[in-house]
Amino acid sequence: MPVPKFGLPFKFRPKTRVPETPSELERVIDGWHHDPHSVLGAHSNETSTTFTILRPWANSVSLVIGDEVIPMVHQLRGAWAITIDQPELTEYTLQVDYGQGAVDTDDPYRFLPTIGELDLHLISAGRHEDLWKVMGAHCKNVQGVDGVAFTVWAPSAQGVRVVGDFNMWDGAGYPMRSMGNSGVWELFVPGIRTGTKYKFNILTQAGNWLTKADPMAFYSEVPPANASVVFESEYQWNDAQWLEQRAALVPHKAPMSVYEVHLGSWQLGKTYRDLAVDLVSYVKDRGFTHVEFMPVAEHPYAPSWGYQVTGYYATTSRFGTPDDFRYLVDAFHQADIGVIVDWVPAHFPKDEWALGRFDGTALYEHADPQLGEHPDWGTYIFDFGRNEVRNFLVANAVFLLKEFHIDGLRVDAVASMLYLDYSREDGQWSPNRFGGRENLEAVEFLKEMNATAYRAMPGIVTIAEESTAWPGVTTPTDAGGLGFGLKWNMGWMHDSLEYVKHEPVHRQYHHNEMSFSLVYAWSENYVLPLSHDEVVHGKGSIYQRMPGDDWQRLANLRAYYGFMWAHPGKQLLFMGCEFGQVGEWSQENGLEWHLLDHARHVGVSKSIERMNKVYRERPALWERDDDPAGFQWLISDDSEGNVFAWVRWDHAGNPLISITNFAPVARNNYRLPLPIAGTWDEVFNSDDLAFGGSDVGNKLTIDGHGPAHFGQPASADITLPPLATVWLALR
Repeated sequence: MPVPKFGLPFKFRPKTRVPETPSELERVIDGWHHDPHSVLGAHSNETSTTFTILRPWANSVSLVIGDEVIPMVHQLRGAWAITIDQPELTEYTLQVDYGQGAVDTDDPYRFLPTIGELDLHLISAGRHEDLWKVMGAHCKNVQGVDGVAFTVWAPSAQGVRVVGDFNMWDGAGYPMRSMGNSGVWELFVPGIRTGTKYKFNILTQAGNWLTKADPMAFYSEVPPANASVVFESEYQWNDAQWLEQRAALVPHKAPMSVYEVHLGSWQLGKTYRDLAVDLVSYVKDRGFTHVEFMPVAEHPYAPSWGYQVTGYYATTSRFGTPDDFRYLVDAFHQADIGVIVDWVPAHFPKDEWALGRFDGTALYEHADPQLGEHPDWGTYIFDFGRNEVRNFLVANAVFLLKEFHIDGLRVDAVASMLYLDYSREDGQWSPNRFGGRENLEAVEFLKEMNATAYRAMPGIVTIAEESTAWPGVTTPTDAGGLGFGLKWNMGWMHDSLEYVKHEPVHRQYHHNEMSFSLVYAWSENYVLPLSHDEVVHGKGSIYQRMPGDDWQRLANLRAYYGFMWAHPGKQLLFMGCEFGQVGEWSQENGLEWHLLDHARHVGVSKSIERMNKVYRERPALWERDDDPAGFQWLISDDSEGNVFAWVRWDHAGNPLISITNFAPVARNNYRLPLPIAGTWDEVFNSDDLAFGGSDVGNKLTIDGHGPAHFGQPASADITLPPLATVWLALR
């Protein structure tokens, strides 16, 4: 017998018995052994090393040590063994023949765990802020061998196997090991790489096998296929200057004009890379400071628009890879445009291959149906009080901010999380320990998420879609608030749309619907949203809310946008609204781009461009959004004339006046009180001929040296165009 590479002669013999009792090996084979590594692989005593290899369906298995190729003996249902009369043999490979010739391979059961004790401790404590770096599937080099380390949390499982295209979706030869009380299961599979498709087989306490996608997968098959895909980013970012500038900003004191987009229907058939050219240039040309994407996380059902998430750590593969999405974000940053994404921690769908009942028990969802199931949406609700679940979500927020350089998270359906009785009748919910209706665990989760996100990435913003009067949504957590940076102003949205739908002759009776928002405009840091929710489900388009003929509808629209842009708070406009889309939005049909063949709709788009340009240039329109001293009414009670006028101030004392005439008639010699005497320039007029208007106005300048009026030191007689908003700036 030749001398092997390790330098000592040895004897080998068929393994006549397994090192453990036969039941131990049977448990491994049947998939319910918590520590298959204690049975499989190489195990030494003082005189010999016994090798046990699990290769179901193999015709033969040979052990390779140095130059030696040693046939192994089949023991039991795909288990092969050999004993060599030499201790401490740990370096070996295999040759396995499945009927088409021997293939060189490695043994997963000769490798140490790829997740450390500190990581497991932090996971159990719910404090692993970089959770995605240790869970899921990661390409690694372990002991000089390339492969993929798989980890998954399934604390109630009797056993877990990894299955994939590398083992013909049969996990019998790949049982994972339990990492103790953490509930984490681990296995390093040598020889596979990025692009490998995989799932987990999970044996429940009831004895049923489940096949589940990886909750921590970075990439998935294109729906309706749903396997997870091993992915390692190779993207090189080019936005260092943007991130440096962002870190110096306080978002609610900076300009924010947001264009909301559904990526799949902005222009049908576009990929992330396509959008990095077409969408970026479109948003840039229209002057928006930010873009907001409806959810980009993986979701199986396209008509959910992404709000029923199955892959929280995977950007949807419909439009490309995660690195393609990084390319899109990077392109926006290089165009000086921020990126906000919708994030959905409030609920998740019940697809059997996804998060629901993941290990056969209520794991990610709360076990109590009163807390764990949403009656309206038919979805599960996360168990916000469970450490590992809270960690899963908090780390997901940090993941999006760090890994994709996202500038803001708009958190969906916050109200549904805050209240135990949300969408529930009496008897369908139970009070908290203090007898109240607040979901205390969800409140603490939101606080932790916000505090962690702001600490992790300087200059980011979190935004709450919260439709109630919950106090302190945008108050910092250290002052007792929820810690969001901004909140959607659903009251303004509802009241203003109610006002503009009335015929102008009736608007005088609804004047307070437009002025009431200025009573509470500084109670939170607000975003004024005209979102996708306002152009679906039979509501029609914003255009359709406006009364009158086509000219009047578009004039109303431009005037309304001018009112909105000058109102305290940030602005959000859903795609298509910027050119006056006529029909209700459909994700299947996309936008009505043909309308831009008509001059009036082009005019609406041009008015948005002009407003955004002035908005960026005039800090008075955004610098003191959170400061009531930055706002002053000039005319608040002209209900008969349908007129609203106010002045906005920046920190340097520069004013900008906004006047809106929601009546269809021009008003000549309208006496406007002015906070400062002087010459005022008309910097925006929504009735401009270039916007499709009637070109009524003040021909760019106003002599503002008239007498004191309505408590202001000066005044001017101006012309108010019909159905129009005019902005004036002091020269």
